[in-house]
Amino acid sequence: MSTKIAWPVPAPELPGDVHPALAAMARAASAAYGDARRRHTRAELAEKVADGADGTPTMRVDEIVEAAIAEEANRHRVNLLSEEVGFVDHGSAVTLVVDPVDGSNNAANGVPLSCFGGTVAVDGQATEALTVWLDTGRAWHARAGEPAPFRTTGRTSLDGATVNLLRPHRRNAEAWMRVADRAQRVRILSTTVLECALVAEGSVDAFCDPGSDTHRLVDLATAMVTVPAAGGAVIDVHGRPLEIDIDLTRRWSGIAAASRALADELAATVLG
Repeated sequence: MSTKIAWPVPAPELPGDVHPALAAMARAASAAYGDARRRHTRAELAEKVADGADGTPTMRVDEIVEAAIAEEANRHRVNLLSEEVGFVDHGSAVTLVVDPVDGSNNAANGVPLSCFGGTVAVDGQATEALTVWLDTGRAWHARAGEPAPFRTTGRTSLDGATVNLLRPHRRNAEAWMRVADRAQRVRILSTTVLECALVAEGSVDAFCDPGSDTHRLVDLATAMVTVPAAGGAVIDVHGRPLEIDIDLTRRWSGIAAASRALADELAATVLG
C-alpha cells in the first residue's frame, strides 16, 4: 500500500489585485506542495534535511516548497525573508516575508491543515498579506489600512469564547490551563497562519500562544495585516512590539483576537 498522499492540491483562488510577486509565490507554493505529495511518501516529506535560518529543523516538504518560492523571488527581483533560507537580498525596497508551509508536520502527514503565508513589506512596513489554505485553495487577502471583505466576531470577553491555542509545554502549562478554563471551546490545529485567518473571518474568536515564545515573524506577519483589516487586533503577550525584522531568531507569544479588548484580556490571563 502506498504511503503517499493521494489527494491533489488545487491552484489557489486569488483576487486579481494581489501583488504580482506574492501571487506568483502562492501559486508556486501550491504547485510545489502538490508535486511533492505525488513524488514522496509521508516519511520522506517529514524527513529532517537541514537546519533552517530560524534555528529549527527543516523538513523535506519545507525545502521543496521554499525552493519554488525562492525562484519566484529571484524572477521578480524582490527580497525574500523565509523560514528556512532566511533573508535573500535582491536590492529591492520590497521584501516578501513568507512562511512557505505553515503547519509542516500536518502537511507531511496528510492532515489537511497547512497553508502558505506571505506578507509584502515596503521599506520595512507591512502593506499587504495573503494566506492560502493549501489543501483547499481558499485564500484570505488584505491590505494595511483598508477594510477587508471579511470581519472578526467582534467578541470582547474571554469567558465563553472559542479560542485556538498552541499545544501546551511544561514551561507554560499553568498559563495554558488558565485560558482553557475560561474559554467555552479550545482547539489545537498546529498552524498559526491559518488559525489567525480563521480569527479574521470570524470562524473563531481568538488564537493565542500562552507564553511559550514559539512564534517567529513568519508566523505572525500575515496576521499583523489581515486581522486588523478585519476589525481585530494582534499583540504579543508580553507587550513586545511586532515589527518587520530580518532576524528570525526573535520570538514572540502572539495573540490574534476579534477585538483589542479580547486580546488584552487573553494577555492578562496568560500572565496571571
